[in-house]
Amino acid sequence: MDALLKDDQVCTIEDIYNLPEGERAELIDGQIYNMAPPSWTHQRISSYLHNQIYNYILTNNGTCQVLAAPFAVFLNDADDKNYLEPDLTVVCDLSKLDEKGCHGAPDWVIEIVSPSSRPRDYIKKMIKYATAGVREYWIVDPEKTQVMAYQFEEEIVEQYVFGEEVPVGIFAGFSIKVE
Repeated sequence: MDALLKDDQVCTIEDIYNLPEGERAELIDGQIYNMAPPSWTHQRISSYLHNQIYNYILTNNGTCQVLAAPFAVFLNDADDKNYLEPDLTVVCDLSKLDEKGCHGAPDWVIEIVSPSSRPRDYIKKMIKYATAGVREYWIVDPEKTQVMAYQFEEEIVEQYVFGEEVPVGIFAGFSIKVE
């Protein structure tokens, strides 16, 4: 879905907070993008990935947190023109977390592509996450049955098809088979 406002109108996080109750949107470079309700497939994949990550962290006595949308990510607190709600967010520096969301780059972000979010997930958000310091970014695309895994620190991009083990760069020895 296109931005809700004209290209020349710049919005801020305050505009996000002033949306009607229950309306979800993201703010990227001052443009508000409506977020459609997730499909059953989207929710099923999100729940599966959340459980896999949560169980890995728990089993390994980790302190990282995995958080599902809706959960706000403020990549840079000095920037009031960007507000994101990734499908899954993994944060290992717990000082970045408060009741409003994550302040600073998460360690790992997963976006599950919806028809309306495709250009944002593959281009706009990928650039935002890479430049903000996110260590790892996965784009899970149910339509293409593929996962694009970006490990920004190592400058590695790999493509996997559903059913293959996808290694998790931030957790050595951990991989997830997305199906």
